[in-house]
Amino acid sequence: MPVGYAQDAARKILKKLPVGYPQLLKERGIGGTVRLKVFIKPDGSVKDTEVLGGNPTLAESAPKSVLQWKFSPGISETTMEVAVHFDPDAKSEN
Repeated sequence: MPVGYAQDAARKILKKLPVGYPQLLKERGIGGTVRLKVFIKPDGSVKDTEVLGGNPTLAESAPKSVLQWKFSPGISETTMEVAVHFDPDAKSEN
């Protein structure tokens, strides 16, 4: 395994779009964390995501936003786990 491979696996998030929170769940105080496996292309764009766990309804919203995130460039395609937190008490930007 090349020495740079381990460093490549920990790519930084350069652009993070807000995740859409289903309004009904937010109003009812339902929150949680959705864990995703993110497949990142060498140019830093997201190729695909896979839900690893979390509330199924929240898990529908998380990948839609994460697919638009941008990571630092790398030498090859990599995968990374990310957690998307849904907090019903957080203030919205509306």
